Amino acid sequence: MNLSPKHLIKILEQYGFTFKRSKGSHQLYYNPTTNKTVIVPIHG
Repeated sequence: MNLSPKHLIKILEQYGFTFKRSKGSHQLYYNPTTNKTVIVPIHG
């Protein structure tokens, strides 16, 4: 199942992830409760 970056970010934010930083075409989201990090690629 393919998800658009916008949709994936919405889901992550619902589960408590917050934007931490961005580098190039990738955004890093972090959840302090679970101590997990997710990298979301944002490609055209």
